[in-house]
Amino acid sequence: MNAITTVTSVFPPLEIPETLAAGPGPGNTDARVLQRFAQSGLADHMQADVLRGMVECKLMLREVWGTKNIYTYGVAGTGFSGLDCMLSAILPGDTVVAFTNGTFSGIDGLAIRMKASTREELKADPLNPKPASVKIVEVPHGQSVGAEVIEQALAEHKPKWAFMAHWETGSGRINDIRAFSDACEKHGALGLVDAVSSLGIEDFSIDDYPGVVGWASCPQKGVLCLPLTYAPVSFSDRYIAEVRENGCHTYAHNPILEARHWAIIDGKDVEKGAYHRTHSGYAVAAFHEALRIILQIGKVQRAKDYAFHEAALRAAVEAMGCKVTSNMTSLVVLNLPGDLAGREMELVQNCRARGFGIWPTLSEPVQVRIGILNQLSEAAITEIVNRFADAMVELGASIDRDRISDILAQHYDRAALAN
Repeated sequence: MNAITTVTSVFPPLEIPETLAAGPGPGNTDARVLQRFAQSGLADHMQADVLRGMVECKLMLREVWGTKNIYTYGVAGTGFSGLDCMLSAILPGDTVVAFTNGTFSGIDGLAIRMKASTREELKADPLNPKPASVKIVEVPHGQSVGAEVIEQALAEHKPKWAFMAHWETGSGRINDIRAFSDACEKHGALGLVDAVSSLGIEDFSIDDYPGVVGWASCPQKGVLCLPLTYAPVSFSDRYIAEVRENGCHTYAHNPILEARHWAIIDGKDVEKGAYHRTHSGYAVAAFHEALRIILQIGKVQRAKDYAFHEAALRAAVEAMGCKVTSNMTSLVVLNLPGDLAGREMELVQNCRARGFGIWPTLSEPVQVRIGILNQLSEAAITEIVNRFADAMVELGASIDRDRISDILAQHYDRAALAN
């Protein structure tokens, strides 16, 4: 008989200290978003202002995504909630080609294999099925998925569905979304894209990629809407027609049923949504403000800001002897100098113990990831650089701090002169 521990006293309040979130995500949420969350009145999910907020979120999301897709809304939960909704259209036996080049596209690939497996295939290996109808094209960690690989795989396999991550946060690589869309159109595949790390950071419009019929993102990176609220998704009419014809094995993440609560019914915006599942008025208010912030800054300017500040961070860590292998503008993925190789986890843990939240990669080879989500200022980048330099020195690195300070000063002085 198992022993049962009885709690005889109330635990003290949980105090979580403020951390500088300098990893791939989640990022530090804007104070305006937290204020909207905390100051919203208690309201049920069908209250008039909550419903109005959802309608306005839906309209703002279309602008953020750059689309006329009616089926554009938020799925309650994390980025995986949005991805699960998008991938729910894949049914057992469907043919799929999925491109993976890092941790998270790899997890997406596993989700696809689970959804495409027949009952027998799933039973044979429930947690890691290998359905005959799915082809996983593995591109090595640290490399982007390029046009040649995409064209070759889709030409050979002619799948019903094709999948790719736009930005792979696991390795910090941007994949060729233009080549992916073009190949999907050419070979008749229905493209699905994980845009978890690119939406709200890169300036792109999904309507420019007609080969892609489904897009999914998250609330904790470019959109920066913690507490966890809504994962943005957008589906073309072609995608919705597929779900209407064949259905999908989910209620909560059903792409058509989920849209009903956002007042999207039968392919049209209607006056009032229908009940699907309970939504939080607090979450609606926070999500609404996060989208307002993106649009007030502007997609073009926001993309420029990320590229500008990432360049400063990149130059500084390279001056410390690190080799940067990423090409995303919200994240630097690096190898430590040769004499510190193998001590990546030690460095990361030391930083976290001091309230400086950087991350290792979650797949081999182990690298260090430093992110700048919502850290778009000279002061913020300088603090990140200095705290990383402190951690390097603690491990025994020799850092020329004057040189690093000069690199940052020159980068920001040039920008000031240009303005």
